[in-house]
Amino acid sequence: MIKKCLIANRGEIAVRIIRSCKDLNIATVAIYSTADKDALHVQLADESVCVGGPQSKDSYLHMHNIIEAAILTGCDAIHPGFGFLSENSMFASLVSQCGLIFIGPSSDVIELMGNKINARKRMIEAGVQVIPGSIGAVKDEVEAVSIANTIGYPVMIKAAAGGGGRGIRMVNSQEELMKVFSPLKQEAKNNFSDDTVYIEKLFTKAKHIEVQILADKHGTVLHLYERDCSFQRRHQKVIEEAPCHLLSSEQREKICAEAIKVAKAVSYDSVGTVEFLMDEQFEAYFMEMNTRIQVEHPITEMVTGVDLIRHQIRSAEGCKLTLKQEDIVLKGHAIECRINAEDMRRGFAPTPGTITFIHTPGGKDVRIDSAIYQGYTISPYYDSMIAKLITFGDSRLQAIKRMRGALEEFIIDGVASNVEFHYLTMHHAQFIDGRYTTDFAGKWIQELSEREPII
Repeated sequence: MIKKCLIANRGEIAVRIIRSCKDLNIATVAIYSTADKDALHVQLADESVCVGGPQSKDSYLHMHNIIEAAILTGCDAIHPGFGFLSENSMFASLVSQCGLIFIGPSSDVIELMGNKINARKRMIEAGVQVIPGSIGAVKDEVEAVSIANTIGYPVMIKAAAGGGGRGIRMVNSQEELMKVFSPLKQEAKNNFSDDTVYIEKLFTKAKHIEVQILADKHGTVLHLYERDCSFQRRHQKVIEEAPCHLLSSEQREKICAEAIKVAKAVSYDSVGTVEFLMDEQFEAYFMEMNTRIQVEHPITEMVTGVDLIRHQIRSAEGCKLTLKQEDIVLKGHAIECRINAEDMRRGFAPTPGTITFIHTPGGKDVRIDSAIYQGYTISPYYDSMIAKLITFGDSRLQAIKRMRGALEEFIIDGVASNVEFHYLTMHHAQFIDGRYTTDFAGKWIQELSEREPII
C-alpha cells in the first residue's frame, strides 16, 4: 500500500489529490516552482520541495528533479494529475524504473494512446468506429488533398502527438489545405517534437461526448457514464455537463459499451476517459483516449457519488475494484464552469495579477475546486484556470439555476475573470435547451464581443 505520495502538479488538481490522499492516510509531498512558493497546495501538503524555476520546463516538466524529490523525501508513489507530465510515457516509465508507483496506466498504454494515429489503428483493429480519415500519417500535401477529396470538406488536420487544443487546423477547401499543411507540421514539430499529422472528417454539427472509465489490474473495467463537453473555445473545453441529457437510455448504453470496448482493447487498468464525436444522427465516433484524470472529473463524481482519485490510487496499488457496474447509478445532473483569469473583452487574454478580494459561493449542491485565496498572485507562467465551479441538481434545469446563483455570488477582485461570461451563458436559450454543438461557443463569444458588462 502507498504510504507517501509526491504530487507532480500544481493548482487546484494538486489540492484535490492531497485531499483524497488524506482520506486514505497517505502522506503527501508537494512540488513547486519558485513562482509557486506561496501556493495553496504547498501549504496543504505534509512536505514540499522546490524543483526549479518558474518556467514549466525548469520545474513541473523537469523529470529528473521531480523523481529525485520523490526519492529524497521517501515517497513510494507519484501522482501526475493532469497536464504537465501526466501523459508522458517516458516519465511514467522512469518512475517505474526507479521503483516508484506511477498512479496511472502503464507507460506502454500511455505511449499507444498518446499517438493519435496508432490509437486510431488499434481501434480499427478492435472494431471500434473511428472518425473517417487517414489510416496512418499523411506525408505531404498531395496525399492530404487526395484524402480530403475522398472524405469531403471540411476536414481537420491534427498533430499525432497533439493535445490541449493545439496542433489542430480546420480546413474548408483544397486551397486552404495546401496553405496550412506545412505550417501545421512545423508547429507540431516545435510543440511536440513530432511533425506527424493525420486527417479526419470535420462534423460541423456535432456533440463532444466522453465516457469515464475506471479499471483495475485484475481485468475489471467499469464505466461511470458520459459527460457532454461540447461547449468549447478554440478546441478547449470551457463548460462540461454530466450526463448528456439528449441521449436515450439505449444510446447511453451503446456509447458506454463502446468505451469499455476501447479500454479492454488496450488492457486499461486505471482511471481514463474515452472521447467520442457524436453526429446529428447520434452516431458516435472514437476520437481519443485520455490516460489520466480529467479536469472535469468532479461532475462525474457528483452524479455517481464515486471518488475517482481515491479509486485511481487504489487501482495503482493493485487493489481489486470493490465496485460493480450495477453499483454505479446515475443520479441527477451536474454542470462545471471553468473559472479562468482572463478578460472576455480582450479576446479572453490571460490576466495574471494579485487577487485583492475573493468570495466563493456555497450552499446546497455547490462545489468549488480551487487553489486561490485573497492575496494570492496568479502567475503568468501557467494555465489561466484558477477554479472549477460545479453545481448539482435533481434535474438539468435545477443545476443550471444553481449555477446562475453561484456565479452571481462569486466575486474575484484584482484580476479579470470569465465569471460574467459563464453567467451570461447560463441564460442563453440554446444552452438551456442543451442542443448546442461544438460550434456554439465560438458564435456566442462573437455575439458577446461588443456587449456591456452586466454584473
